[in-house]
Amino acid sequence: MAREAESVSKLEFAVQMSCDSCAGAVRASLEGVPGVRSVAVDRQREEVLVDTTLTAREVQELIEATGRRAVLKGMGVSEQGDLGVAVAMLEGPGPVQGVVRFLQVSEGLCLIDGTIDGLRPGPHGLHVHEFGDLTHDCLSCGEHFNPFGKQHGAPEDTERHVGDLGNITAGPDGRASFRLEDPQIKVWDVTGRSLVVDSGEDDLGRGGHLLSKVTGNSGDRLACGIIARSAGLFQNPKQICACDGVTLWEERDRPVAGPGRRAANQPAAHL
Repeated sequence: MAREAESVSKLEFAVQMSCDSCAGAVRASLEGVPGVRSVAVDRQREEVLVDTTLTAREVQELIEATGRRAVLKGMGVSEQGDLGVAVAMLEGPGPVQGVVRFLQVSEGLCLIDGTIDGLRPGPHGLHVHEFGDLTHDCLSCGEHFNPFGKQHGAPEDTERHVGDLGNITAGPDGRASFRLEDPQIKVWDVTGRSLVVDSGEDDLGRGGHLLSKVTGNSGDRLACGIIARSAGLFQNPKQICACDGVTLWEERDRPVAGPGRRAANQPAAHL
């Protein structure tokens, strides 16, 4: 299994708050929750900052339990700037889709925060692959990112691909929500590459199968996405996405990718 993260990150949410009691309800939903270190609520700017060891999805669900919608706008470790932030929006030919964020906490530690839906319950291999090429869906992503020519292994192993992130586990509802720390991933090295989630469990190089030391024998590639540079704290003033016509609050209610993403009557973007 991959290592659960203990580092504190700062999450910046846009939250619909029209009154002081709304802001008070949002604050009350977060303060005192294990894993939440501090909360700052600005009603005028409709902004909530949370220092936490929880996943972004967990914090969002706590806020939205008050009846207010929330959108994650930025992620970081310091208001003075970060070493790098990236995001991968995963989708495939099937029902699997998700969002995974990478935050470089220090030179030697990357925080990986994600939620992937539509999975079969149980463990699934998660890997960074060498190419950011989705020409043939996940098949054109290349092999695991392995700049040092090592054998496949577990995240905690010295003998491992840099892209080996171990397993994430989906619950009975098909959702895997995770927050991991990795000492080998560097945001600046993986930006432009791809992230892939597999159909089966990664045996971490210890299964004795012919593919164990190559891929972890974790089955087919279910969904993938290019790892792209993302907004850090206070770097995302977006109210509407010019590429697909989706406003900040429409975005909250639409799929992260695929059918149903674009605004009504908005043509597909040609990138």
